[in-house]
Formats: sequence, structure tokens, C-alpha cells
Amino acid sequence: MSVSESTALSFVPIEPKHIHALLEIESEAYPEPWTEGMFREEARSYRSHFYVVFMGDLIIGYGGFWLVLDEAHITSVTIRNEYRGIGYGRRLLDFLLAKAVEVGARMATLEVRVSNHRARVLYERAGFRPVGLRKNYYPKTGEDAVVMLKELE
Repeated sequence: MSVSESTALSFVPIEPKHIHALLEIESEAYPEPWTEGMFREEARSYRSHFYVVFMGDLIIGYGGFWLVLDEAHITSVTIRNEYRGIGYGRRLLDFLLAKAVEVGARMATLEVRVSNHRARVLYERAGFRPVGLRKNYYPKTGEDAVVMLKELE
């Protein structure tokens, strides 16, 4: 059993009290970080299924999806830098996909930076496949996004 499999994680629906910690993780993880308002919208929106990942009392990540008809559009899968690469991102993704199935999703989609090889490998190993490219998707850098899709059971 790997360290990540034996470590207890809990997944809690986002609340406003979590946002400050999420902003810290977001700013270390992305060149175009989400704003406080974006996280507040995730906490408010009926379409959003957004969760905070705890290891004990420590927030180590977050992720979520929007449910639109039968599609779960994954908006974020983010793990604190010092906890990346040991399986927590996969556990978060698996949790989100299971929740998506619970609420009636038949497919999951997402966009990922072309340069984010670690995330692309994570998604491919989870059964996502590339289905398109969004040119200049990220405004600050002009980087393209790979659109990925997974059929859900």
C-alpha cells in the first residue's frame, strides 16, 4: 500500500471559510490563479460540486466540477505543491468522478494546459482522452488547452 493510499483524506464541500487557504494554494499552482470571487461563486452555484481536501486539519487541495445536463465539466483538480506527485491528485480526481456519477453525469470533460504534462498524464491514466484543442485559451500566457473527455459508467 502506498503512502497516499494509507493516508486518510477527507473531502468537504467548499465553504467561504476555506477560501483564504485555497487562494494560497491557487497562487502557487497556476500562472493565472482564480480570484476570491471565483471561489465564492463555486461555493454559491447550484451547478457547482466543489470540494476541499483535508489531511487531518490541513487543507492540501481542492477540486470540483459543474454539472450541465449529463456532463461533469471538471473545473479544478489542485493539490498543494509539497503534496503533489504521490497520488493525492488521483484520489481527488477519483472522488470527483464518483460524485459526478452519483449526480447523474454520463461523461466528464476538462481543459488542461498543453504544457502541463503531469496533469495530462494523470487524466490519461484515469481514462480521459484528448478530443480537441482550444487555441490561446489562457489569456495571460496565450497557451493552448487540450480538451479531454471520459465516458462514465
